[in-house]
Amino acid sequence: MALKRTSTAVWHGTGPKGNGTISTLSGALKEAPYGFNTRFASEDGKAGTNPEELIAAAHASCFTMALSFQITNAGKEPTELKTTATVTMDKQDIGWTIVAIALDTRGTVPGLTAEQFQALAEEAKKNCPISRALASVPSISLTAKLG
Repeated sequence: MALKRTSTAVWHGTGPKGNGTISTLSGALKEAPYGFNTRFASEDGKAGTNPEELIAAAHASCFTMALSFQITNAGKEPTELKTTATVTMDKQDIGWTIVAIALDTRGTVPGLTAEQFQALAEEAKKNCPISRALASVPSISLTAKLG
């Protein structure tokens, strides 16, 4: 059974001066604004979203859920898992390119050693569907710490 999820982007105007909105089927995003400034100028993200932020959100959430399953399958129960994904984009000869994603995860898991947590996190990173979809990104790093 295939799962399908949809999002819709609408754009008005030119690349540098235009603007758009992004909406998701779930309603989590409903006409969220995005544009040149939200992507390249507004570092604080308050002007709206951008594709790289959405990739970071997708990767952080997918990885964290995958890690939860890894821990559960190892017979432990996580109290809390928190992951920050940082997407780095750089202008290259071919154009703007995602060159790195850094996953920084922290967890509270009673009865799990730091070594076990690291191994389970590596497995989750390797196998979460978003990590696999982003396989062309040159560097996807992971920092995993308990406590």
